[in-house]
Amino acid sequence: MLLRVRLTLPDRPGSLAQVTKALGAAGADITQVTVLDRGDGRAVDDITIFSPESTSRQDLAKSLESIDGVSVDGIWPTREAPGTYPELEILKYITTAGDRALTTLIDSLPVLFSADWAATAAEGRIVYASWRAPEDFTLPADVQARPTALTIEGGPHLIHAPLPPLALSLLLGRSEGPAFHRIEVHRLTRILEIFLSLPATERSVARQLRK
Repeated sequence: MLLRVRLTLPDRPGSLAQVTKALGAAGADITQVTVLDRGDGRAVDDITIFSPESTSRQDLAKSLESIDGVSVDGIWPTREAPGTYPELEILKYITTAGDRALTTLIDSLPVLFSADWAATAAEGRIVYASWRAPEDFTLPADVQARPTALTIEGGPHLIHAPLPPLALSLLLGRSEGPAFHRIEVHRLTRILEIFLSLPATERSVARQLRK
């Protein structure tokens, strides 16, 4: 199974080698490493691994946290293919999707961000949602001026993003794993900036609002 591991580790030579050794001993194969943060002698990394079905996430976390100075922030399933440039692929599809540009974006975001679902809302109602979105989800009361990460009490981790030119807001939800990191928020912000600049964007939104 393909998993995403987020961990905090000492920012010194040899730390990642210890993590690699522990994952290898557990039968996991590292396919991608992304550094999310560095500072004060610590680093936050997202590591994508192929792990045997027989190895539980609890065992992986226990193995990693046996390394001095390493803490596991979350281990959760991912569908993002490692070693690719998925944003470029998705944006290519969106530019040729015509009136389906909005739905193509929403259906693609969960894969891009190792999330569970995405949705757009207007005037307190869901306009369009990906197939794993909860049916009874309560929308956040306020929309911030910029994309913001938050966690609903007893519920999912979210990025809530305004789409002011379209009178919409966007929600990206993850029920497993850690809260969205500021680097993930920034990544989504840049994708949305490009999406909002596409000629087909307004047409695709108008089509959804007419439904």
